[in-house]
Amino acid sequence: MAKRKLAVSGGVMVGFGVYLLSAATFAQSAAPAIATSHAAEMAIPAQNALVSTSCVACHNDRGKSRAGELSLEHFDAAKLAENAEVAEKMIHKLRAGMMPPQTVRNRPDPATLNAFAAALEGPLDRAATLSPNPGRRTFQRLNRSEYAHAIHDLLDLDVDVNAFLPADTFSDGFDNIADVQVFSPTLLQGYLSAASRIANLALGDRGATPTEATYKVSRTQSQMVHVEGAPLGTRGGTSVLHIFPADGEYTFRMLLHSVPTGQLFGSTVQEEQLEVSVDGARVAVLTINYQMRETDPLGMNIVSPRVHVQAGQHRVAVAFVQRFESAVDDLMAPIDHTLADTFIGSDHGITTMPHLRDFAITGPFSVTGVSETPSRMKVLSCRPKAAAEEDGCARQIITRLATQAYRQPATRADLDLLMKFYRQGRQAGTFEDGVKLGLQRILASPRFLFRLEDEPAQLRAGQIYRIGDLELASRLSYFLWATGPDAALLKTAAAGGLRTRAGREREVKRMLADLRSEALATRFGSQWLRLQDVDKITPDPMLFPSYDSILAKALKRETELFFDSIVREDRNVLDLLTADYTFLNERVAKHYGFPNVAGQAFRRVSLGPDFDNRRGILGQGSILMLTSVADRTSPVSRGKWIMEVLLGSPPPPPPPNVPPLDDTKASVGAKRLSVRERMEEHRANPACASCHRVIDPLGLTLENYDAVAQWRIKDNGVPVDANGELYDGMKMSGPSGLRSALLAHSETVLRNFTARLFQYALGRRIEYYDQPTVRTIVRQAGGVQNKFSAFVLGVVESSAFQMSRADETTVAVQPAAAAGAGSRR
Repeated sequence: MAKRKLAVSGGVMVGFGVYLLSAATFAQSAAPAIATSHAAEMAIPAQNALVSTSCVACHNDRGKSRAGELSLEHFDAAKLAENAEVAEKMIHKLRAGMMPPQTVRNRPDPATLNAFAAALEGPLDRAATLSPNPGRRTFQRLNRSEYAHAIHDLLDLDVDVNAFLPADTFSDGFDNIADVQVFSPTLLQGYLSAASRIANLALGDRGATPTEATYKVSRTQSQMVHVEGAPLGTRGGTSVLHIFPADGEYTFRMLLHSVPTGQLFGSTVQEEQLEVSVDGARVAVLTINYQMRETDPLGMNIVSPRVHVQAGQHRVAVAFVQRFESAVDDLMAPIDHTLADTFIGSDHGITTMPHLRDFAITGPFSVTGVSETPSRMKVLSCRPKAAAEEDGCARQIITRLATQAYRQPATRADLDLLMKFYRQGRQAGTFEDGVKLGLQRILASPRFLFRLEDEPAQLRAGQIYRIGDLELASRLSYFLWATGPDAALLKTAAAGGLRTRAGREREVKRMLADLRSEALATRFGSQWLRLQDVDKITPDPMLFPSYDSILAKALKRETELFFDSIVREDRNVLDLLTADYTFLNERVAKHYGFPNVAGQAFRRVSLGPDFDNRRGILGQGSILMLTSVADRTSPVSRGKWIMEVLLGSPPPPPPPNVPPLDDTKASVGAKRLSVRERMEEHRANPACASCHRVIDPLGLTLENYDAVAQWRIKDNGVPVDANGELYDGMKMSGPSGLRSALLAHSETVLRNFTARLFQYALGRRIEYYDQPTVRTIVRQAGGVQNKFSAFVLGVVESSAFQMSRADETTVAVQPAAAAGAGSRR
């Protein structure tokens, strides 16, 4: 057989539908022409002369260590095919306007540089049309998010997979890059533990014994406002989804913050009560004893009496009973939020509010059975009334679950193996015990955990082939939904509906209209924009008292909803920079100073001329916070974010032994220094100046936003100067000037966006040979006003998405040897 990456137990894959296409056939049938006409290209001698006069002075053999390890001393435009990787680096810098730098004496004018870039692109694009290289990737496993989505779709359970699986490795900003997805004994044990636990939770566990699940509450979470999911009339606390394994009695334990000397944090003479609710119904009310340290030497624990709860997933909330609506008598009033900082609280008396530290659910005690739950109904699609019906019913259940979990029809060998596990469980217990063991085997199967794509037999090393129809359906669903294909997509794939452009386009439009496409915002958009970094920033509460963790979550949600609107409304991708609307709730609106927005629900608002500085993602708090530090803004981080995330041109790492900005002075004598002035002192170091001249002006245009994204006109008492000059000489002033500069380089922004979308869809890093496809997608999308769907369709129609390349070490399989494996097709 052809070489495979992972052995799969469970037998054949029916309807795999693999068939080979020549590169030329694919270029004609599966995608539009990759290259457009590059009329009147710059002559080869002129290209070589330009490089010689404007580039080689820096990019030569002797000085390449100072020029990105790139030497152009022997560049020959007539041999581009032999140096395609170098040519692609040159194209990127030329199109972005970064090279040659402004300091070059013989720097050609922009028109000449664009003509040179087009001349380099032409031969590369034509070569890619004739001989596309789809690349290849190693096997992909489900990451945490994809695993959780798959469990939800399969069993109607929202499971915290973080308790079972180690953190995913990020590469190039994404957590789904195949070649860094390690498979360790720890991960294997995590998958096995998860399979056992989830199967028990799905069907219930009559033999469950008491365990404790603890939910932490951020110390920066406000205790003064209503928490979403908690009953009205409460404030603070937390709200969680918890899966109860059986009908029985459970206790709820609340741990409150205490100060270092042992007293309750936020002590007051006013009586405080904690309310525990399940699905909105109150099940316990507990009064806080302010002398509880005397009776609870281990901490500020409050434990409820036992409460009977039925099995299944329930919304559980614990919150303080709201006893007032007037202003709070805090020394830092009129702020609306409190922080569980015990040192600030004890030394300065900032708050009178007690704070919840964590919340634990323990049980079950006195199990009485297992009630009917949505998960049980999803699994037990038939119920045998007699022993003779059990095998048939079990096979029906397991066939349906395995087909959905494996993302293709379960084969006879799959079912025979799974039925062995069913019978083993049935022999030791009941019919449900048998189904549970069969489900556990499904969840532990490589067919579920790994997105496997078998190579067809008799491949030559490096040969290009088209992937199977069902595997293409999986690529499509994980791209757009971050989960496996639904029944409609599998049916279309099995019928050959994904073999035509029209069929693929119909499915893409259907899937983008589905609510599950929100994953493009919460997964792709969030990771591309690095929203996960918001959680790494905790602003200094003394400098920024308006901050709390609820605000941080709300700012992230604003950006996710904004990105989702670009997807849902099929808007111009450049609206990410220019849109005159956003999504606000009361918390974010108040933070921005935006009027007339009330309640926790987000709604779309038009910004208008008074809030022009909030246009697009550059005015949104999530981006501005994640590019700051605890006590100040960071123009370097903001400039670096723009270069990496929007322009795709990460700056080199800083040289060693350079002191951080924190070590520079915030004042000189009696004069206070702004961050801008401190930056000027910092980059006086010659080793820093060359890079900071490029990075800093981008970040400094956003200096009117402080570290928590509120608008300001002074920094450290000094008027904010938000002016700068782009690396190509363009003047910028404030956020609007930065937007104009980025729009002047909109093609670079769009190419980088396309490359990141391409990378996320493929689950591998973008290589130089992918750039012709990226350029094609951008050109085609430009013809339809850069609509989001055009970029998605461009990715789906590419050879890299529909095809793969055999391993260079693959040895062709002899027909006789392949015969025994043919059943897998």
